[in-house]
Amino acid sequence: MKGTLSDIADITMGQSPSSSSYNEDRNGIIFFQGRAEFGFRFPTVRLYTTEPKRMACANDTLMSVRAPVGDLNVAHTDCCIGRGLAAIHSKDNHQAFVLYTMFSLKKQLDVFNGEGTVFGSINRISLNEMPLLIPSSEKLDEFEALVSPIDAAIRNNYDEICYLKQLRDSLLPKLMSGKLDVSNIDF
Repeated sequence: MKGTLSDIADITMGQSPSSSSYNEDRNGIIFFQGRAEFGFRFPTVRLYTTEPKRMACANDTLMSVRAPVGDLNVAHTDCCIGRGLAAIHSKDNHQAFVLYTMFSLKKQLDVFNGEGTVFGSINRISLNEMPLLIPSSEKLDEFEALVSPIDAAIRNNYDEICYLKQLRDSLLPKLMSGKLDVSNIDF
């Protein structure tokens, strides 16, 4: 059936907290300002805030709403979102469908990057009214059953990569300085 994005998802437009609340010391809530932190699937944590304004839930689709409009990532955990982002949350627990629907809307979202302004942007009304086709509940359930394990594998791989990077970053300086002796290890 024909519908709009607001039929399947709740949209939270970001709002930046006071810049005096930003820190890199893990004090407060993870904070993403915009697409600068976006990675392949999940954003890179750089900043925290002690005064969160607007929040995204874990697994929400994060979308850049300012130049360029339409870049996507997934919130790895609950986080605060700044004014460069929107969080898109499934109304009926079909978050994978919401994510891949947003990927499919890329051409429609690209229109907002070239509307004669210096920097493209999209507002909440335009995002809510994005037209799309909505499958039946049964088809949505089938889609989730098929795609959710793949998304879980992507998330597990990402978690493993993060762990291995952290391990490398803690071990390499010790190895290079000689603080950790591996000469007796038998390969």
